[in-house]
Amino acid sequence: MLPSTIPIFPLPNVVLFPNVFLPLHIFEPRYRAMVKDALAEDRIVGMVLLQPGYEAEYEGRPPVFSVGCAGVITHAEPLDEDRFNIVVRGLVRFRITGEDGSRPYRLAHVDSLPEIVPEDHRAELRRHRTRLEALLAAAIERAGSEPRFPPAVPDEDLVNALAQYLELEPLERQALLERDGVLARCRGLIELLEMNTLVPRVAWKERSVH
Repeated sequence: MLPSTIPIFPLPNVVLFPNVFLPLHIFEPRYRAMVKDALAEDRIVGMVLLQPGYEAEYEGRPPVFSVGCAGVITHAEPLDEDRFNIVVRGLVRFRITGEDGSRPYRLAHVDSLPEIVPEDHRAELRRHRTRLEALLAAAIERAGSEPRFPPAVPDEDLVNALAQYLELEPLERQALLERDGVLARCRGLIELLEMNTLVPRVAWKERSVH
């Protein structure tokens, strides 16, 4: 169960999805403090996307999208100057209902938005997965690579991983996160692929966020 108040980490280009891993480099003083506190407590942080036009207020509390994804810090590597390299695994979506200004970093009051795939959606999700893989394979082949899909990955985990790792605009990823369930998210990915707007990331490499 997600706590009712969690620290949030707003970024301009990162959207986290449930059960997907995200490597991050933590260097700003307020977020170094956030990570230290999270590691001393339940290791939970909420990833949220900054709304366009955040630049003028970045050092303060610029507006963020209300739907984000909470994650647990699974790995933390302390660095010099109190910086960290961390890995966060997505847990559950949430909606922000308010903020608490008592810390140097941002704390949000949140409601959990769990995603449970109903049994009557399973067969349709499997059919959409087949279509999604075919479209993605065609895109990969056009890029000159050989498509490989791990068959053991559950349908919902594959959809969420693609939503996070494909070359999407941050606002497109945010729209996918806000979709009402994994089946709707899968349909959204198919729509994007059918419009030929995606270029797959090479080798699904880890990346740092600054």
